[in-house]
Amino acid sequence: MPRFFLPPSAWTEYPSLEGDEAKHLSQVLRIKSGATVTVFDGHGNHAEARVLAVSKQRVDLRLELAECNHTILPYITLAQAIPKGKNMDWIVQKAVELGVSHIQPLITRHTIVIPGEDKSEKWRRTALESCKQCGQFNIPIVEDPLPFKEWLSSRLPTDLEIIASLAGNPQNFRTTLQSRPDLKNITIAVGPEGDFSAEETAAAIAAGFVPVTLGELVLRVETATMFCLSAIRFQYPH
Repeated sequence: MPRFFLPPSAWTEYPSLEGDEAKHLSQVLRIKSGATVTVFDGHGNHAEARVLAVSKQRVDLRLELAECNHTILPYITLAQAIPKGKNMDWIVQKAVELGVSHIQPLITRHTIVIPGEDKSEKWRRTALESCKQCGQFNIPIVEDPLPFKEWLSSRLPTDLEIIASLAGNPQNFRTTLQSRPDLKNITIAVGPEGDFSAEETAAAIAAGFVPVTLGELVLRVETATMFCLSAIRFQYPH
């Protein structure tokens, strides 16, 4: 069933889709009056909705069967150093598919590309589109990029904070996760090409982060991120 984002402010018995969502329903999918679609508000609420009237800029609906899905635990915060090219777009898309709740783009010592002002909004649109495609009802928060040091000092600590590290004396990733079976929230920090600097890694460890190894092979940034998120989801499937 086609899925559309309906903002919480529009969540009434007779809401309307407007803007891009209305255009997608009417002009791309060409859905007609009488059809049933799924709408969701990004906070776990979703409902079947009957299409009452269709125009290019507005689609009138009637909500029918409403439900609420809770956030999948553990609540995952991905602190992602921004990689080169379009890899951040891909990382955001796949992170949503793996149930990430919070994405913090980071500007680090080895970050090559400094994002423009419109990048955060583009990543948020990517997150929304990924939610619609994969059946996720909770849209993750995608923050504006922050310098690593600023994020480290201003973050809200979670039950377990991990930094994927090539340096120092990292712990076994699996063992680290298995030691916390009742984890409610976790932060995973992944560096850019060239990894976090020695100073950044040391600062994270001093702030309570656990350095973990992802194995003997050196992984690309996007591969490292998917490895970490998949391992977390495998260890905590619900």
